[in-house]
Amino acid sequence: MAELTLPRNSRVRPGKTYAAPAGAKRVRPFKIYRWDPDGDGNPRLDTYEVDLDACGPMVLDALIKIKNETDATLTFRRSCREGVCGSCAMNIDGTNTLACTKYIDEVKGDVKIYPLPHMPVVKDLVPDLTRAYAQYALIEPWLKTETPAPGRERPQSPEERARLDGLWECILCFCCTTACPSYWWSGERYLGPAILLQAYRWLADSRDEHAGERLDALEDPFRLYRCHTIMNCTKTCPKGLNPARAIAEIKKLMVARR
Repeated sequence: MAELTLPRNSRVRPGKTYAAPAGAKRVRPFKIYRWDPDGDGNPRLDTYEVDLDACGPMVLDALIKIKNETDATLTFRRSCREGVCGSCAMNIDGTNTLACTKYIDEVKGDVKIYPLPHMPVVKDLVPDLTRAYAQYALIEPWLKTETPAPGRERPQSPEERARLDGLWECILCFCCTTACPSYWWSGERYLGPAILLQAYRWLADSRDEHAGERLDALEDPFRLYRCHTIMNCTKTCPKGLNPARAIAEIKKLMVARR
């Protein structure tokens, strides 16, 4: 039987512990993945004891408190704090989600926080999304038409507009993509759930006139068909969307045009 081992410098080591202030009564440990590309050490798991009586209710509130008051070197992305921008996507308590919409009280025991899995790490909790955004550009995510533009907007019926519900809400946080085993093993060629959901958003748009061209671009053994309907993507989506259904709809369009 083959024995697979990680490179020695990739093993996560125990890190520093930062104690809560004296007198804190409601203390919660946050175990946070740390890695500095400018150093030569292994990744480590630092422990920060946070006084919840002096902290907001969300995991992102705790991260901001830690960075502002305990350890300014902690690095993570965040922006809107409202579950709209997708910047603060990370793995919390074993699940990919948004730190700004994850309640601390939802986590039992120590709050363990890692960057999104199976992506190169820029620093600490910041994943490198260069490849994911390049794949997003590949699907040409804009309206493509041949007919001349009308004087105002291109109209849609209520029924045509309803077909976009469950698609336009995607915030490209990539929680689904980084939870997908197919993407873990074939991410260089498989587009992944987030990008395929975005691709279907334009295929489902009644105003778009390049469906055939879009399907041609997806007709590939890897780009689309590496999806094996594992459903991790749908389970982990913090917006409650269903990327697996969007992928299935693309496959149905592929069959219908043959």
